[in-house]
Amino acid sequence: MQQPVIETERLELHHIRGDHLIQLFEERSDVLALNGADFTNPLRNLVDFQGPLAWRVPQVKADPECNKWFVRWIVLKENREVIGSTSFHGAPDWDGMMEIGLGIESDYQNQGFAREALLGMWRWVVGFPEVRTLRYTVSPENGPSISVIKYFGFELKGQQLDEIDGPENIYEMSVADFKAKWGTGY
Repeated sequence: MQQPVIETERLELHHIRGDHLIQLFEERSDVLALNGADFTNPLRNLVDFQGPLAWRVPQVKADPECNKWFVRWIVLKENREVIGSTSFHGAPDWDGMMEIGLGIESDYQNQGFAREALLGMWRWVVGFPEVRTLRYTVSPENGPSISVIKYFGFELKGQQLDEIDGPENIYEMSVADFKAKWGTGY
């Protein structure tokens, strides 16, 4: 099922349907996903470097309903081009935690798009009563991402060892604290 577009000041976050997500991953083609879209993907986001698709596609195949939480293209309104993608890692866990991932194409980094996309995604997801905690994990060496998460006021909760990415800092914020500081709605 297609989810509504999340709009921010400069961005639109377009949900990718489950069948399109599978085709994007398995065929490395965005033809179906872009069919009828009013934006383009000249940087081949999620085609050449597939980011989260190796994890999200098996989840969608196992439970198509979970796709509502998954991959969205980050479209710059100004030029109607995909400049990145973002996705929650899964449905809310038993404790209501939602973890998010994000990638911005290099030509568009350091312009505030990551902050804007995260704010849009978080404002959308805090509207679901089953979501109680927002989480963001990042390498302790990734200064730009740490700056982004500190901007929002997330608290460092500890560190974990990711089998692929190595050590990661764990940052969290309760939905109540997020709403008080950043509001709701997108």
